[in-house]
Amino acid sequence: MTLFGVFILYLLLGALAGTMAGLFGIGGGLVIVPVLIFSFGFVGVSPEIAAHLAIGTSLATIVFTSISSIRTHHQHQAVRWELFRPLTVGIVGGAVVGAWTASLLSGPALETIIGAFAILVALKMILEVNPKPGRDVPGTTGLGVAGGFIGWASAIFGIGGGTISVPYLTWCNVKMQQAVGTSAALGLPIALAGAAANIWTGWEHPGLPEMSFGFIYLPALIGIVVTSVFFARIGAKLAHKLDGRLLKRIFAIVLIIVGLRFLLS
Repeated sequence: MTLFGVFILYLLLGALAGTMAGLFGIGGGLVIVPVLIFSFGFVGVSPEIAAHLAIGTSLATIVFTSISSIRTHHQHQAVRWELFRPLTVGIVGGAVVGAWTASLLSGPALETIIGAFAILVALKMILEVNPKPGRDVPGTTGLGVAGGFIGWASAIFGIGGGTISVPYLTWCNVKMQQAVGTSAALGLPIALAGAAANIWTGWEHPGLPEMSFGFIYLPALIGIVVTSVFFARIGAKLAHKLDGRLLKRIFAIVLIIVGLRFLLS
């Protein structure tokens, strides 16, 4: 496949990821990372670093897509900024450690972890397992520790953290709308710290393809960002017209198939 053909694939991927994010309220990283890993085979990327490059690129796209999301949630007063600040302190450190952790893993090992995570998320969606409010919001130290874990895991999986931070915040008696809005805001520091760390850990790696900036592949970054922001709005509108439960189950089945592909390969 030519570079132009691959770029068209990234435009379509951005459209798909944006639509999924708008429909289901989850970050596009769950879609972006697996598809990028598959697509890198067309541009000759070594399987040993394909997952690393996909994760870094995914986090870089979230930097751009999260900005419009933050603005929308802030306008609806759905961001708990007093929670955002201490969580961010932990997230930045956790994301850097997470990117470093991912750099120590082999490509196949990282793909196995991503596959297992995709299946767990799918099962959560199918079974509709959500934590019930069971505790109060912790203090600054507790939020910092929680942020550290959220940032660490998000940097390993290449996601914006909503899959982890929304359940945590709802468990802490934060209203769902505010949990989603605050989680969307947290996606920006996660993405910034994770992308920067992936630039550092991948800098001048001998296996990188041309037009890479550390573990960020620029053609994929540009293609995904161009379409994902626009299609996120379309996905949000469709969410109010289509059967959300059925769509979630279909998406969960796709995640299971993707996860099994990684585990069985």
